[in-house]
Amino acid sequence: MTPKILIIGACGQIGTELTQKLRKLYGTENVIASDIRKLNTDVVNSGPFEVVNALDFNQIEHLVEIHQITDVYLMAALLSATAEKNPAFAWDLNMNSLFHVLNLAKAKKIKKIFWPSSIAVFGPTTPKENTPQYTIMEPSTVYGISKQAGERWCEYYHNIYGVDVRSIRYPGLISWSTPPGGGTTDYAVDIFHKAIADKKYECFLSSETKMPMMYMDDAIDATINIMKAPTEQIKIHSSYNLAAMSFTPTEIAAEIKKHIPEFEITYNPDFRQKIADSWPASIDDADARKDWGWQHTFNLESMTKDMLEHLG
Repeated sequence: MTPKILIIGACGQIGTELTQKLRKLYGTENVIASDIRKLNTDVVNSGPFEVVNALDFNQIEHLVEIHQITDVYLMAALLSATAEKNPAFAWDLNMNSLFHVLNLAKAKKIKKIFWPSSIAVFGPTTPKENTPQYTIMEPSTVYGISKQAGERWCEYYHNIYGVDVRSIRYPGLISWSTPPGGGTTDYAVDIFHKAIADKKYECFLSSETKMPMMYMDDAIDATINIMKAPTEQIKIHSSYNLAAMSFTPTEIAAEIKKHIPEFEITYNPDFRQKIADSWPASIDDADARKDWGWQHTFNLESMTKDMLEHLG
């Protein structure tokens, strides 16, 4: 049976591309995009769109009922760097929007939820290399604290109420189609824009800061594939580790220089350096690969080529 999908936060970095891919897969009319305001974008203009406040339970419930929604993808969130500037609002948005959809599923009004977690759930005490699925988690950012709490609630609602909620811990995501959204890993998006426009980039992280990253195409595939997987294949109901590549600003700059030889990078670390230092350098995602067949397609070389082709 074709799912009837509601995407909350459809105009964000992930939501934009996820909406388009789901519409291609399931038909435009079966994918309702929604966000807090109606912008003149492809997401808004290419199919059904509703204005919704992710903090308003009644609005979400109304949309679920009138569109007979089966699956909700909750993509609305305040990201790491932005959340540090407004902790109370970040906690409110990131947590209460999740409770709204969990409670709709508990009441049997929807069948399935996708909720994104993040490598921000890890902290300075977590093993940095090949971070395991189950490990010490002492997040040091507002964003990470909200995501870790969210993971616990997802597992609780699954265990106690039988809610079918699925989640992955996104690494840093890189996309050519949407601008950076206020995350600590967003230097790896901005660097491409500046390389093409100015042939130079001042990085807000130090040269050897290694972080797990993923090209948006792979992230979208993972998101859709975990939702398509048969229920019995989903063994983890907190959130799955997910990985593709890890690199430093020095390494991505060197890759860009192969295409734009005159490109130069300088370093001026700011408050985001401390956030980056608290996160893993690489991730062990063996459980996702084993349970529901996760595989990535892009590495640093192929991603750089694709980014420059699209942006150039």
